Amino acid sequence: MGWTTAVTRLGGDHQIAAVAWNDLETRYAEPHRHYHDLRHATAVAHDSGALAVAFGLSARERALVAIAAWTHDVVYDARPGEDEQASAAWTRAELTNAGVPEADIARAEGLILATIDHSAPGDDLLATALLDADLAVLGAPPEVYEEYASGVRAEYSIYSDEDWRAGRTAVLENLLARPRLYRSDIARARWEGKARENLATELTRWRDTDPHHR
Repeated sequence: MGWTTAVTRLGGDHQIAAVAWNDLETRYAEPHRHYHDLRHATAVAHDSGALAVAFGLSARERALVAIAAWTHDVVYDARPGEDEQASAAWTRAELTNAGVPEADIARAEGLILATIDHSAPGDDLLATALLDADLAVLGAPPEVYEEYASGVRAEYSIYSDEDWRAGRTAVLENLLARPRLYRSDIARARWEGKARENLATELTRWRDTDPHHR
């Protein structure tokens, strides 16, 4: 579901939503973005929408998932936590401006904030659709995963190779230690196996280039 369609489905003004979309596109096109760009937002909107339908969510719930998918990285400066909070604030401001009801604004805001640590109540199907879709790239074909990994490294170019290797290795080890990467059985069946292969391959590569890991 597109951004303007989602906003209008929640009772928001179409023209105001269209103006907000222009700002969203501009933000996602910022030159320092190498992975967290409009392609990523589009992929998350697509995958979360498919999961939302599979979960039997209502039209209003699907609109909320779509809004969160489109805007969860609208502010991105490679500052984990701060970026998501700023993205949630952008979303609140734009939805308020469009006349969306406060309850819906708060729900969309909460979904975006859930992407900070990728946690939410187990029975929150809206969050499950969003969070599983946000990690879908982990289970992508190897060449797509490689593009993702390279893009994220470029976004964190401020860090030295040694510091990045240490941080990235820790992230990969943490992900592989989880009993399951995806919250829903649907996403797990679709992406879990390939995701673990991709993560293990990248982890092996970083360990092989670590002079302290022999």
